[in-house]
Amino acid sequence: MKCSDRRGENYARNLNLAKILWSGQIHRYQKSALRSLSEKYKLSVGSGDLQLLDGRWYVTHSGLIRLAERRRCAGITANPVIEFCDAASSRWVFKATVHKKSRARGFVGYGDADHSNVSSLMHGAEMRIAETRAVNRALRKAYGIGLCSVEELGSSSSNSGRPSNHRESSTESRNGSNNGQPRLRDQLCLLIRQHNLDPTLVKAYAADFCGTPSLKEASRELVQSFISHLTACAKENREMLVCRLNSYAQPPEAKP
Repeated sequence: MKCSDRRGENYARNLNLAKILWSGQIHRYQKSALRSLSEKYKLSVGSGDLQLLDGRWYVTHSGLIRLAERRRCAGITANPVIEFCDAASSRWVFKATVHKKSRARGFVGYGDADHSNVSSLMHGAEMRIAETRAVNRALRKAYGIGLCSVEELGSSSSNSGRPSNHRESSTESRNGSNNGQPRLRDQLCLLIRQHNLDPTLVKAYAADFCGTPSLKEASRELVQSFISHLTACAKENREMLVCRLNSYAQPPEAKP
């Protein structure tokens, strides 16, 4: 099979899955961007490499890492920039360097995180977020991706540009909904029952997908995106989904 045919298949697969995940509302300019991302970088919607938020495509940390692996990245380093960090106030700045080839000049990216640009659900994880943002920026520079990453979005961006208020915040903190739709927790539980999935493995997969220590620390937008992703995967190929979930199973502890 020709390389161009494989690229075309990846785009067609991404487009079909994107229509399922985001209710078929994929506009012409979004299709054009998706084609470029599919063919040039081989990013996969099904693997969680891309997210569509507020009508714009965003690359994910896992997508960038997989891209670096495909391109045989020689190494990534990340270190805190001490003079700009303040642990007492949870303010962190990291510098990451990506080496596409050994002994080659690296591509540098910086990432910062503090209470002002991190969701309240993620307070306490600022150091990890700053490191991830730095790595993402360095990877995007190294491989020429102008697309912003999901993890680089600040707390204001994750609210989809809508004005926030106390009522909405308290509703989101309970993982609920103020539009008459089922709560996200209920949606996920129903999905698990419908497809007979292991709840523990689904939660572990969700946390990895959202890039958070646990599912409860993920923003509402990321959880909704994961539910859409899981729904599409279960419908498209349940066996493959189960295999992916099994990779999150903890190895049994050795008996004394």
